[in-house]
Amino acid sequence: MAGFNELGISEPLLRAIADMGFEEATPIQQKAIPPALAGKDIIGQAQTGTGKTAAFGIPAIEHTSPDEPYVQVIVLTPTRELAIQVAEELNRIGQFKGIRSLPIYGGQDINRQIRALKNRPQIIVGTPGRLMDHMRRRTIRLDQVRLAVLDEADEMLSMGFVEDIENILTAVPTERQTMLFSATMPKPILDLANRFLKEPEFIGIKSKEMTVPQIEQYYIEVQEKQKFDVLCRLLDIDSPESAIVFGRTKRRVDELYEALTKRGYSAEGIHGDMTQARRDLVMKHFKEGLTEILVATDVAARGLDISGVTHVYNFDIPQDPESYVHRIGRTGRAGKAGMAVTLVTPREMGHLRLIEQVAKRKITRKPLPTFSEALAGQQRQAVEKILKALEEEDIHRYRSIAEELLANNDSTTLLSAALKLLTKEPNTTPVRLTEEAPLRSKQTKKARTSRRRPNRT
Repeated sequence: MAGFNELGISEPLLRAIADMGFEEATPIQQKAIPPALAGKDIIGQAQTGTGKTAAFGIPAIEHTSPDEPYVQVIVLTPTRELAIQVAEELNRIGQFKGIRSLPIYGGQDINRQIRALKNRPQIIVGTPGRLMDHMRRRTIRLDQVRLAVLDEADEMLSMGFVEDIENILTAVPTERQTMLFSATMPKPILDLANRFLKEPEFIGIKSKEMTVPQIEQYYIEVQEKQKFDVLCRLLDIDSPESAIVFGRTKRRVDELYEALTKRGYSAEGIHGDMTQARRDLVMKHFKEGLTEILVATDVAARGLDISGVTHVYNFDIPQDPESYVHRIGRTGRAGKAGMAVTLVTPREMGHLRLIEQVAKRKITRKPLPTFSEALAGQQRQAVEKILKALEEEDIHRYRSIAEELLANNDSTTLLSAALKLLTKEPNTTPVRLTEEAPLRSKQTKKARTSRRRPNRT
């Protein structure tokens, strides 16, 4: 996959993207960003969770001037939750360019929104009904808008927003760029596109189905501050011969492998900021078994020849379903079984459900591992070390010392002490990692439609 620096993106945005921890563009971003930067209208067909926000957000911010204090971009979304999520991501992308995005949605005091509008945001992300309210009050003017984006267009139409969308797009200057993103393309969407888009470029991204039947897949719901201890307990219980731990960002990878090393695990890290020589050395150690745990960003999930991996641990849930498939595909190769465990915070459960939906595979819930289970795992490893030494190593030089010890000590007590020395008991020393911004995902259509029809404002 391509890096963002290959897509013609300016330095302030590349800096923001790096700060967010993303190293590679998703397929929808690779295909949509270049023509969008060139000013073309876009029709994008892709599921939620494929990186659509950055696909339209990066060109939107590139085309927005921080020196012009009026609304230059509008993004329409079907729900208040999505409006908040999109605005937050656009603010992160635009942080070094000085671009401000404001979410506008029903259910929040409109006077509070009017006060926030006095800060002169350049981008408005809103639900159609509430945006119409502001247009009627003349608290939002669209006469300087250069770009209009319809996000989750099929959902907006199914929720009855088609008339509002038409009124909003009619109020926006005709000399503008328009982007429409939708998971499906029913006739009303195509009719809307034919009416309001000019010679649009169609970009379609098909969801990949899960093709890893040999892999046992689990998730553990856990608080962010508990994740590192839970990971260590899993490593103690599973005793993986060769494992990859995936972190979302380069900073996370550095912190993780350093913390694991301090706790006595054989770990090294790999990500895109490392020199090629360093990456080659890390991979050499991992392939030769000198390192048992490879901590990596998604770079290691693509294009690297890694075999023999028994376990994959998603310390951070991946940003899109395709990345999930690539990650867990590092194990269970050549017909062998493998195990993948994903740590999910309560706020990320919706994103996990999206991965299940797109991948068409149910991921089994696993209970939190206990301290006792981790200790039992370490004790089991100690016994295996002793039995392995009996079979493979020259132990005759230690026989006279052993006989001397047995002459003065009970054999059971002596062996217990040896096992204790060999057991790396689970460490309870707290380790503080930088907290990652949680991924948020809108609820599935089924979950939303089970509730009452939402207020159109």
